[in-house]
Amino acid sequence: MAKHLVHIVDHEDSARKMILQKLQKDWGFDATGFATAEAALKALDAFPDVFLLNNTMTSVEGEALLPIIHERKPELPVILLTEADLSESAVEDIGNLGVVNVLGKPIAPALLHSAVESALLFHTVSRENSRLRDVIERRIIEVQLIAESREMQLVQRLIEKVRGKDIPVLITGEAGTGKEMVARTIHFQGKRRRHAFIFVRSASLSQDELEHQLFGSVSKTLASAGHRRTGAVEEADGGTVFIDEIGNLGPALQERVLHLIHKKRFRRVGGSQDIKTDVRIIASSTRNLKEMVKKHSFREDLYYLLASYPIHVPPLRERGSDIVRLAEHFARITSEEQKIPIRGFSLEAIEAMYHYPWPGNVDELESVIRSAVASAAGDIISLKHLPAAAQPFKDASMELETEGKLFHDDKIVSLDRIKEQAVRRAVEITRGNLAQTARGLEISRSTLY
Repeated sequence: MAKHLVHIVDHEDSARKMILQKLQKDWGFDATGFATAEAALKALDAFPDVFLLNNTMTSVEGEALLPIIHERKPELPVILLTEADLSESAVEDIGNLGVVNVLGKPIAPALLHSAVESALLFHTVSRENSRLRDVIERRIIEVQLIAESREMQLVQRLIEKVRGKDIPVLITGEAGTGKEMVARTIHFQGKRRRHAFIFVRSASLSQDELEHQLFGSVSKTLASAGHRRTGAVEEADGGTVFIDEIGNLGPALQERVLHLIHKKRFRRVGGSQDIKTDVRIIASSTRNLKEMVKKHSFREDLYYLLASYPIHVPPLRERGSDIVRLAEHFARITSEEQKIPIRGFSLEAIEAMYHYPWPGNVDELESVIRSAVASAAGDIISLKHLPAAAQPFKDASMELETEGKLFHDDKIVSLDRIKEQAVRRAVEITRGNLAQTARGLEISRSTLY
């Protein structure tokens, strides 16, 4: 495994050599030191993972080195080495230039090690986020093609109306229905798609932790390696902050979010200066916020600001025609990821999935299909590969009838019953391939549902 590359730029020989020794000999990094700005700038093409910079370093022309580095390598995390305390406004300014930490001299080795490890993690996460952004965009397009039900087509129309507008959005629905995917679709199909989408999951955090995660924090002492924490609102500048389960926010945080939306400004925890930001707030809730307003547990003004454009995501049980399509989609994804071939679904499995109420909604369906693909191991996914809870929903009266049994007496059989049996027989022949079934019957795919 390749070592991480760290560059150190410091004209003070003793400090530079001490840092190099720690990085190379004690901690096993690939590290290179530079005494001049010019040498450091030439070496940027070596793609360092972290950059340690004495904040007094300048170019030959007398320009500060930090803005030059950020312009050439905006994704490169910088740790600033300084002998003087920085004002809060200075901390804010350098934070916009890629600085992820500030260490005061003389540098404590333990703080240096922690700061470098944190910067490496930041760099890795940033690169992974860029990769995931492309993956998510592709997946959003795929999932959109699955929204055949009238209920989800309405959701699609609402998304199309709001994606280009800079207004807050409230997404409601049961757990697991896909509210996060709706929020990501709004973001990645809108004008903010090239900026960050930050997901804040409120359910697992205390109010203090939520406040720090949303708005960040600042400490005026340099004794701590993590003296400045960037919050979601700051990190997503130009993009979107998605607050999951906004009903979990207490009164103080509700007021702060309201101020952020109205004023486009916020203040870090422990800070004294307002900071401008340009973020869009999308919120979700499984709870009835309107009832919470009546009980005075949720601010009325914040509710109506968010609910000026509400989107309700229906439960999967109300999206009948989407269930099998989603199952096929998740089976294909799982097949590609796990390198397991798939041969479709049996008729019994399709019926069971169609009639099962899916209390966990889309999340439950995805989990079930991933497990079924692994269990089937290349065979057709049948009833035995589905969880026991789904199996009772198979209607015993819907067993496939042969042509002889269908007309076994003098009773008249309705055309609907004949059509039903033709479809069921075709599904069996094509071994669950619904696209092939529809072509063979010369009907549209949606008619199968």
